[in-house]
Amino acid sequence: MTPVLVLPGLYGSEDAHWQSAWLNDHPESRLVEQDNWDRPQLNVWLERLEASLEEAGEAYIVAHSLGCILAASLAGRPSASRVKGALLVAPCDLPATERLHSGQIAFGTMPTARLPFASLLVGSLNDHYMSLDRLTLFARLWGSELRNVGLAGHINVASGYGRWPGGYRLFETLKARIRHLDKIPPMKPALGRAVPSLL
Repeated sequence: MTPVLVLPGLYGSEDAHWQSAWLNDHPESRLVEQDNWDRPQLNVWLERLEASLEEAGEAYIVAHSLGCILAASLAGRPSASRVKGALLVAPCDLPATERLHSGQIAFGTMPTARLPFASLLVGSLNDHYMSLDRLTLFARLWGSELRNVGLAGHINVASGYGRWPGGYRLFETLKARIRHLDKIPPMKPALGRAVPSLL
C-alpha cells in the first residue's frame, strides 16, 4: 500500500485535529515530524519532507494550512517525482499568515509553479488565512482541482473539524482520478507536415 505523508501546519496538529484522527484511522499514514512546529523555516521543513519521501520511495501527501505551502514548494525539485498525489486542505496565504503570526514564519514567498503531481485543493468561503479569490488563483497556478466546502473556516478544530469522513472521501476521489490518469496512454508524436507555430 502506498504510504501517506501527513503534513501539519504551524504548531502541528493537536490530538483533536482531523489530521491526528487520519493518522489513527489510516495505518499507511506517517506524520512528517518537524523539530520546531512554532517557528517554521522552509529549508528545514523541506529537508525533513524530502527525507521522508526518500524513505517512502513513493507517497501521497495529505497537508493542512502551512503544510500545503510546504508540499507546493516541492515543485521544481527532484523529490517531487516521488509524490503520487496531494490532498491540500485550507492552504494558508503567507502574507495573511505572517500578519497573524508576526516574526514566526520563515517561508519566503508563495510558491506559484505548477505542481508536477495530481492535487486536490480544498478550501472554504470564510477562511481568515486565505480568501476565496486567492484560493482560486492558487488552484489555477498549481494546476489543482478545487473543492469549496462552504462555511468551514480554516477546516480545523476551531471550525469543528475533528475526525473528518468527508476528507477521507475527498482523498478517495483524488486517488480515483490518479488511477484514471494512469490508464491514459501517452500521446504519440504526430507524423506528417509540420504545423507553423501560433506563438
